[in-house]
Amino acid sequence: MLTQSLPLRHVSEFAADIREGLTKSGQRELPSKYLYDEVGSALFETICVLPEYGLTRADARLLEKHAREIVRLLPSPVHVAELGSGSGKKTRWILEALSRRQKTYYFPIEISPSALAACEKELGQIDLVSIVGYEQPYLEGLRAVARGRADGDHLLVLFLGSTIGNFDRDAGEEFLRSVRNILREGDALLLGTDLEKSVEVQMPAYDDPAGVTAAFNLNLLARINRELRGDFDLANFRHEARWNAIERRMEMHLRSTCRQRVEIPAAGLRVSLDEDETIWTESSHKYRIGEAGEMAARTGFRCEGQWVDAEWPFSQNLLIAE
Repeated sequence: MLTQSLPLRHVSEFAADIREGLTKSGQRELPSKYLYDEVGSALFETICVLPEYGLTRADARLLEKHAREIVRLLPSPVHVAELGSGSGKKTRWILEALSRRQKTYYFPIEISPSALAACEKELGQIDLVSIVGYEQPYLEGLRAVARGRADGDHLLVLFLGSTIGNFDRDAGEEFLRSVRNILREGDALLLGTDLEKSVEVQMPAYDDPAGVTAAFNLNLLARINRELRGDFDLANFRHEARWNAIERRMEMHLRSTCRQRVEIPAAGLRVSLDEDETIWTESSHKYRIGEAGEMAARTGFRCEGQWVDAEWPFSQNLLIAE
């Protein structure tokens, strides 16, 4: 796989984001995108096969069952760009369906080089599919893909796994508008949305008894230690998942179990944490069935099709750029 990448990100960018999040008044935060270093990506792949985490299996079931139908609704020729490909396992169904009718270029867009490598290993042998990876943030990578396509080529953008749920709702819609501004009329976006379900079902998915999600969350502090010379003592933090009923989202936090002071020299930061104070690391917003179509209408798309999993409430939504 050929990989197109930006120059390596400087430590200063990571440090600036960490400094901004940890010095916020009120609720301290850490950007969820930094959960996915090589260790975090591997832990997330493990989360995806846990029995409590039904989202990934629902995502894959819908793609396996409906890939041919989805592809039939797309113009030709169409190439595929995926925002946050991960290992690419779920994407196989779409690419195999497309390869039956045309040669296809697939552009996984990831900030994790290990994820791009896993994607190449998973999908590199599909006939009539060429892979060009972009080690870039979502929108920068998508702009590069869009600039490089030939006249007459259409794009299918994949945004699977309900990654849209990591955005606050207003920010999520602004992101969809940004995607639409990059696309041409008639291009498509396949958007995964995790649907509302009981708290009893959702909670173990974000706080599994094996402790894998806890390790995934705590690895963010370990990453700061590794890359920014921080001195977080991971034993002084506890993973916490909570349901925010007003915002309709699952939240992941790291709770300080004692009063402590942490230094992060590369960020020029010294921060004091109170006992029971939390650092908010990720949100996973949940949706109602009709919300994807409503978001589409507000952001320059129309909803051409929706497929809902019966076992774990989750939807795939095919949005067409207008």
